Amino acid sequence: MNISYDYYRVFYYVAKCRSITQAAALLLNNQPNVTRTIKSLESELGCTLFVRSRQGVWLTPEGEKLFEHVRIAFEHIEAGEEELALEKSLQRGTIYIGASEVALHCLLLPILKEYRKRYPGIHIRVSNHSTPQAIAALKNGLVDIAVVTTPVTIPKSLTSTAIMQFQEMAVCGSAFSFLEERELSLEELAGFPLICLGEHTKTYEFYSELFLQQGIAFLPSVEAATADQILPLVRNDLGIGFVPESFLEQPGGTDAVYPLKLKSPIPPRTVCFVKRTGFALSIAARKLEEMIKAQKAD
Repeated sequence: MNISYDYYRVFYYVAKCRSITQAAALLLNNQPNVTRTIKSLESELGCTLFVRSRQGVWLTPEGEKLFEHVRIAFEHIEAGEEELALEKSLQRGTIYIGASEVALHCLLLPILKEYRKRYPGIHIRVSNHSTPQAIAALKNGLVDIAVVTTPVTIPKSLTSTAIMQFQEMAVCGSAFSFLEERELSLEELAGFPLICLGEHTKTYEFYSELFLQQGIAFLPSVEAATADQILPLVRNDLGIGFVPESFLEQPGGTDAVYPLKLKSPIPPRTVCFVKRTGFALSIAARKLEEMIKAQKAD
């Protein structure tokens, strides 16, 4: 059967209200049109759906069976419409974000703070990944967007936008503070214990390649699980670490930490916004995308 959705919509409201007059008012229609629609539906189905009386209308046994199915469908439709309306007004929704830790600290956190102020009804789910993990999660549909740092390999199924550059620097604790006034080469740094993120991160890959360009093996003495572990490890004199300059601008960032001068500055890295190519983001995710891309340098 190819029965009009409008027929079932009229049937649902008449059955729910048990009154053609009340149903017509809810449907912004008139009583004769509603009556004709019900008669047309009964004709299409080949059975009587309502018994009419002065007190209103009542479902026949056939009408009761049909209503049980139609009610479920319409309640799901109404719930979907309500949910979409709330999401459209940014009163409800969820965003899933994959973020490398450096990207989270260098770019994303203040944006999320502002986003939360504007749209408190939106749930934010941030997965703290390495860059390869964040890209894999996005590619597999586990997150809506990813914010990561270079170096990064972007598959064809994803689209990347460079948002901002950030500069990293070498820092040490008090045990190595005698190096503060010297201008150091990477070869000299390699003679001291080094602290870096783990071997399977893009940060490790970046520094490994940087040292290799100078013909030096990159062999950290300490591998940290997260970027925010590096400064505490440095303060406790476990070695010389590499951190974004913005980490030192945070409260207490420079406490017992000594920036070191390098003969060749560490090349800048980039924070990138990544999403699936041709994939429509939710309204909530598009608003966050707008706020992130607003930080893009001209």
